[in-house]
Amino acid sequence: MIYTPLTNKALRLAYAAHHGQTDKSGQPYIFHPYHLAEQMDDEISVCAALLHDVVEDAGVTLAALEQAFPKEVTDAVRLLTREKGTDYFAYVRAIRQNPVAVRVKLADLAHNADESRFAGCADVPAEELAQRREKYARARAILLE
Repeated sequence: MIYTPLTNKALRLAYAAHHGQTDKSGQPYIFHPYHLAEQMDDEISVCAALLHDVVEDAGVTLAALEQAFPKEVTDAVRLLTREKGTDYFAYVRAIRQNPVAVRVKLADLAHNADESRFAGCADVPAEELAQRREKYARARAILLE
């Protein structure tokens, strides 16, 4: 991950926005965007990775992000934010128009598909795991078309 004043600002905002949230395995949610950000190699992508879920899952508004971050970051975050009622695969197709959003979403899909994250957790039904595998594989294929 690249540390700059802008990425540090994104990290602080993501940390505050996701404070108290946990993922499906019970881990602090901030580990997820941080994991994605560690895979990015430029400032804009790091910021987008850190912020990719703050609008959808933490109540931060795009308008607030637009006040604090460059358009390149907020354009990617906008595409990475799935609006309620939007078909998942239509949402994934829309992401293809922005290379930063594609890079972040591919990392997001890989992390979400990593079933080892459930190690030591209560059993996750095999049917749920199979559905997740199929959904994420299809989304990845769409992004790579």
